[in-house]
Amino acid sequence: MANTNGSFIVNFFKQESSGGLLLMFSALLAIIFANTALSPYYELLLTTPVEVRVGALEIAKPLLLWINDGLMAVFFFLVGLELKRELVEGELSDPRNIILPGIGAIGGMAVPALFYTYFNAGNPVAMQGWAIPAATDIAFALGVLSLLGSRVPVSLKIFLTSLAIFDDIGAIIIIAVFYTANISLAALVIAASCIPALIILNRRGVSANSPYILLGTIMWVALLKSGVHATLAGVVMAMFIPLRSKDPDNPSPLKSLEHDLHSVVAFFVLPVFAFANAGINLSGVGVEQLMHGVPMGIAAGLFLGKQIGIFGLCYLAIKLRLAEMPSGMNTMSLYGTAALCGIGFTMSLFIGSLAFEETGVNQLFDERLGIIVGSLMSGVLGYFLLRRALPK
Repeated sequence: MANTNGSFIVNFFKQESSGGLLLMFSALLAIIFANTALSPYYELLLTTPVEVRVGALEIAKPLLLWINDGLMAVFFFLVGLELKRELVEGELSDPRNIILPGIGAIGGMAVPALFYTYFNAGNPVAMQGWAIPAATDIAFALGVLSLLGSRVPVSLKIFLTSLAIFDDIGAIIIIAVFYTANISLAALVIAASCIPALIILNRRGVSANSPYILLGTIMWVALLKSGVHATLAGVVMAMFIPLRSKDPDNPSPLKSLEHDLHSVVAFFVLPVFAFANAGINLSGVGVEQLMHGVPMGIAAGLFLGKQIGIFGLCYLAIKLRLAEMPSGMNTMSLYGTAALCGIGFTMSLFIGSLAFEETGVNQLFDERLGIIVGSLMSGVLGYFLLRRALPK
């Protein structure tokens, strides 16, 4: 059994890291498309109208929003599955393992938001993006870690993954509370009515995926119409997928779904999202655009705020003996990991789209510029710090 678990963990990290490298390639490809003769075709692709109609029910959105609202719901569903498994029987089921990454995640969300606020206080439009630098991209971070090979201890990967899970919880709460449009009570009631049905399926130990997917789809459409962001349907549905069942052919529906979805999310969902959202036209970018409060606040929040918040609170917690340094790690590797958490790419782009693109704000800035600059600087610094800190 130990060998099986070890193999699962090794394969998981290999898949996550290779997915992160593909994510980098997709972002680079998007920037190339947006800055060459292919730019009109790139814009045409993203603005292609896609419509689904069933009777009076109509969902009509450009392709970009189908990716951000639809494909990312699958990503959040996987996040919910991982979160439930970790809380029930994984690393987060032991309180001793959650103290340090939990404390680090608090600092890693609060301090970057403060940096952003410093640059944008007094501008109500810009302040809509205060949560953009609070996110961490675990796939990208593990992709950078993979460049260091076997030198990276498993304890460091577990610490980084646990911190990112807490970070995801924070992002989910932020999206649910702060990034909602005008609420439709009727649609919200329909979405809420799916929860008792999901509870019944869970209590009866239904292991087949189709009933959950059907209810999850209804909930997603209802949330899409309600004003609450539709991707949250993925998280809610994941909480009701049984971790264990009496079906000998499918003893753990949750783990089976998690295993099946990892490749889909790592090698399709996130790369497609990155390609659709990272295409910045750099032709008109100068010092004035870089120094605007929004990209400056995001870049500073990711690059400085993450380091200060995560390392500062973790170091303080260790000194006060509230938590212990993970085995195989030292102060330098902890700092390097904190810097690596400044890669906020996927979730930062997603929150940025909620804050600005989907609200119809007439922007004089491009928040993606700050996300890419801050993430790139964090990734480079984190890599070199860990390369120096970890044994050869």
